[in-house]
Amino acid sequence: MSQPASLLDVAAAEARLMRYLAVEGVTGREAAIAAVVIEDLKSLGVPAEAIRFDDANERIPLPTETGNLIVTLPGTTGGERIAFSTHLDTVPLCSGAKPIREGDRIRTDGSTALGGDNRTGCTVLVTLVETLLKHNIPHPPLTLLFTVREESGLHGARELNTADLGGAAMCFNFDGKLAADLVIGAVAQEGWQAEIIGKAAHAGVAPEKGISSTLVGAIALTEAKRGGWFGKVTKPEGYGTSNIGVFGGKPGQPAGEATNVVTDYVRMVGEARSPEASFAATISAAYRAAFETARQEVADADGATAEVKFTSKPSYPSFKLPEDSAVVARAKRAVASLGLTPNTKFSNGGLDANWLVNHDMPTVTFGAGQYEIHTVKEYVDLPEFAQGCRLAIALATLAD
Repeated sequence: MSQPASLLDVAAAEARLMRYLAVEGVTGREAAIAAVVIEDLKSLGVPAEAIRFDDANERIPLPTETGNLIVTLPGTTGGERIAFSTHLDTVPLCSGAKPIREGDRIRTDGSTALGGDNRTGCTVLVTLVETLLKHNIPHPPLTLLFTVREESGLHGARELNTADLGGAAMCFNFDGKLAADLVIGAVAQEGWQAEIIGKAAHAGVAPEKGISSTLVGAIALTEAKRGGWFGKVTKPEGYGTSNIGVFGGKPGQPAGEATNVVTDYVRMVGEARSPEASFAATISAAYRAAFETARQEVADADGATAEVKFTSKPSYPSFKLPEDSAVVARAKRAVASLGLTPNTKFSNGGLDANWLVNHDMPTVTFGAGQYEIHTVKEYVDLPEFAQGCRLAIALATLAD
């Protein structure tokens, strides 16, 4: 008897991926791609009552068109329920993407990113359903989870009520490059923001009467760099990374508007990451101290200094699954069943799995052909995408 994974219709999967890549769905505006996924699932025989949205968008602090899309399928065999997950959204750089196939790759014209992150995952999950139903392949109860706002803070997974997954024992998340790479852990992230309120003055006539917020920000970053807290961070008490991503004015505005005015307001937004959430907080605290040093260093002629409002908060927790846990063991078996060698990995990026594991849903993340994500050079490797589809089928059909 053929292995279930060998029944994959590669041409149908690739055609579906091309269609999904052409659908708009930047983070927070996932309704259109969700509608296409639902239409496809219904056409494959999934009843409407098995498909629904949760209310996560009502708790997400950013405008979000829909909740997470959840599909619940009954099993045809015994065994515990298994969940599969992916995210619906793409980064804003994917807006207007027009997928172009060239041999074994799908790319864009170079003016936008592609959205393989994560249209590949959406296609993998729908293709899994297609293969199981078309060939009447025995499988345990399954839940499919399509999250929203992954690209802007993992919000859909964060606000998920795991009771909506129907009691699933484990989850397999598709979001990455290689099917054989098993991401079983990832760093924590803490975000920070610094608002620097200085004092405007004519930069040519009386610069000494001003307090430059720009200078305060520049000195703060220099202090962080000199202290070993910028970029890769390695200290006796831990290691991680940090970055400043925004150096501007009020949201949507530049820091200052003219060269002849001392800049009176700067807003800076950054992040810290570490395998240990406590050390990510330590990195943020070092930035806080750097801004305080900078604040004291910049003064006007009367000795007045800027006001700095520094805030930080955790964005997502870290996690590390045991190598011998049930979810990792099943993942390794499935990869090996395809003739591949499983490689467990620890990610320096955040994943929906960070929150799923935090919600007591053990989750392993796999790839399905995503390359150069979040750039205009992004492409999908189709042979690797097909391996991701086969892996999903194997995960759903392995004998317990």
